Amino acid sequence: MDTEIRAELLSLARPVAERVARHLVATGYLIDDDAPLALEHAIAARRLASRIASVREAVGLAAYRAGEWQTAISELRTYQRLTGRQTHLAVLADCERALGRPEKAVDMFRAADRAKLTQTEAIELLIVAAGARGDLGQKDAAVAMLQVKELTSEATEPWAARLRYAYADALLGAGRTEEAREWFSRSVEADEEGDTDAAERLLELDGVNLEDDQEDDDEDAEGGEDAEADDEEDGEESEEDESDEDEDYDDDEEDEEDDDDYEDDDDFDDEEEDDDEDSDGYDEDDESDDEDDEVEPGRVGEGDEDDDEIDADAGSADQPGDRPAADSEPGEQRS
Repeated sequence: MDTEIRAELLSLARPVAERVARHLVATGYLIDDDAPLALEHAIAARRLASRIASVREAVGLAAYRAGEWQTAISELRTYQRLTGRQTHLAVLADCERALGRPEKAVDMFRAADRAKLTQTEAIELLIVAAGARGDLGQKDAAVAMLQVKELTSEATEPWAARLRYAYADALLGAGRTEEAREWFSRSVEADEEGDTDAAERLLELDGVNLEDDQEDDDEDAEGGEDAEADDEEDGEESEEDESDEDEDYDDDEEDEEDDDDYEDDDDFDDEEEDDDEDSDGYDEDDESDDEDDEVEPGRVGEGDEDDDEIDADAGSADQPGDRPAADSEPGEQRS
C-alpha cells in the first residue's frame, strides 16, 4: 500500500482504517484472478470510507475487471472529482465502448488534456480511441490515428507491444493482411511479459487453428476413454459368460447325480422283486409237499407220527423268512 493511501486512511479512526486497509489489500490481491470477489471487498471498503479517493478508485477498477461497466464509470468519475486527475481516462473510454457508445470514447480522446497524462496513459487512451473508430466503421481512420512516432520507436515499455498489436489489428480490419502479419510479429518481439495474444493471432494468419487442434486432442482423449469403457464392458460380458458356463456345468453335475440316484433306486427295487420271487417259490414247495401227502391214502394209520412231523415242518415253512436288508441307503446328493 503506497504512502498516499496511508495518508488518506489516517483521517479515519484506527479500527475503521485497519478494516478498510484489509479490504483494499484483498481487492488488489484478487483483482486479476477473481474480479467479482475483488469487487465485493472494494464495495465493503466503500461502505466504511466512501469519501476516500483510493477506495473509490479500487471500486471502479474492480468493477471494470468484473465487466460492471456503469459502476466503473460512476466510481472512476468520482475518483477524478476527488483528485482532479485523469489517470483512468482510457478505462472510462473503454467502458463507453463496451456500453455501445464508441462516439463518446472518441470525444473523450479529443477533450483530454494530454499535458496531464503520462506517456502510458496517453498511449492507452489513443489505442481505445482507435478501436472506437473501428467500431464506427472508420477502418482507415483507425489505422491513421495509430501512426504516431512511438509506433516505430525502440521503446521496451509494455505500452510498445500494445501499440503495435493495436496497429496490426487495425490493419487487419482494413484488409491489409500482409502488413498486419508484420506488425503482429513485431508485437511478439516487444511483448516480453505476454500481455497480448499476438503470437496466437500470428498463427491464425498462417492457417494454424489452435482451437481445432485442441478439439482433436479432446476427441482423441474421449476416444481413448470410450475404448477403455468398451474393454471394461467386454470384460464384464466375458465374466458373465463364464459364470453362465459354470452354472450350466453345475446343472449337468446335478443331473448326473440325480440319474445315479435313480439307478440306485431301480437296483433296490429289483432286489426286492427277486426276494419276493424267492419267497413265492418257497411257498410252491410247501404246496407240492401237501399234494404228496394226499397221494398215499393207504398209510393213514401208520404215518400219524410222520404226518405230525410233516405238519410241524410245514407250519414252520409257512412263516415268512426275514427279508434281506437293502445294500445301502439312497445316496446323498454330491456337492
